[in-house]
Amino acid sequence: MKRNTGQDLELVKQWRPATQMVRGGTMRTEVGETSEAIFMTSGYCYDNAEEAAARFRGERPGMTYSRLQNPTVEMLEKRIALIEGAEAARATATGMAAMSGMLLSTLSAGDHLVAGRALFGSCRVLVDSILPRFGIETTTVDARDVDAWAKARRPNTKAFFLETPTNPGLDLCDIRAIADVAHDAGALVMVDNAFASPIVQKPLEHGADIVAYSATKLMDGQGRVLAGAVVGSEKWINDTYLAFARHTGPNLSPFNAWVVLKSLETLDLRVRRQCDNALKLAAWLESRVPRLVYPGLPSHPQHALALRQMTAGGTIVAMHLDGGRPQAQALLDALTIIDISNNLGDSRTLMTHPASTTHASVSEAVRAEMGITEGMLRLSVGLEDVDDLIDDLDQALKSAGL
Repeated sequence: MKRNTGQDLELVKQWRPATQMVRGGTMRTEVGETSEAIFMTSGYCYDNAEEAAARFRGERPGMTYSRLQNPTVEMLEKRIALIEGAEAARATATGMAAMSGMLLSTLSAGDHLVAGRALFGSCRVLVDSILPRFGIETTTVDARDVDAWAKARRPNTKAFFLETPTNPGLDLCDIRAIADVAHDAGALVMVDNAFASPIVQKPLEHGADIVAYSATKLMDGQGRVLAGAVVGSEKWINDTYLAFARHTGPNLSPFNAWVVLKSLETLDLRVRRQCDNALKLAAWLESRVPRLVYPGLPSHPQHALALRQMTAGGTIVAMHLDGGRPQAQALLDALTIIDISNNLGDSRTLMTHPASTTHASVSEAVRAEMGITEGMLRLSVGLEDVDDLIDDLDQALKSAGL
């Protein structure tokens, strides 16, 4: 590959996804490095004063400040856009920076947002508590019910916000049907796709307008850095999001961008193996726990939608134990391989008690509304030998009386 081949987007778009994940967006310096370079710089220098002024006027190409542009971050953004099938992407310091930036750059005082009620805990706090402080009206609905979205629309509704599969209950939302309802009202559709990743699901192909990620999860996938991303049309990125980012500073560091770039090279391999492991674990667990939820199993109430909208069942499994928090914690404490952690999407298998960790910031009433019970456990399946994971869960279940 020549120095600038990876930046030739018309050429790179013709490559197949696995090639894009390894080489898309790559920009080599005159040194000819194999791996992408890390540009650890806060700012840039100019040959003369007029060059600086022209760049700031937007009349000449070139970078001005790493809050806005950085070569390493730009390579990551171009690669994520390619993988997603989007026109443009912007990287952020965290997943929540992506979620909040997506919403706050689009909505103003007097606007109305409709959101699925089952969201990551911080996203639910954002919808319920933070946006209303800025005069933005919000309504939450059962995201599985397309009619509920339609009934929640108002003349000032500007956006729909949903997560599918939901965190942590693994409900599914019909993106295409919801998008039709939103677009009929002139509203944008925003999707948190962190649980699925672009390997399992591409919301833009189903009618979504903007997709946001916690790239901390599967995109990095090895528990090393925090990162996020928003993807969408060039018009929305440039006209709506960029001005917000310019003046609020949710930018990603070059080093973290480089780490995620390296991870994207193996994203397809990792996610497919993790999905295979999750399916095997879910099938084994189904007869061992009172209630198990996994989109890839026929027992999931929306399995037909999963087959239509997703390429696999995903890497997350949810289970509900009748013994409540004491039994859930007993199972967690008995694990020997699987880690107790609030993270997900890691190469290591992780188990979480959402009611006391990821969703502890929302009220008990809201947790009940979202289907989060005291006996619920979320299992993020990694890359270990699935038989070792089964053995570990088998002894832990027995220790917890199951």
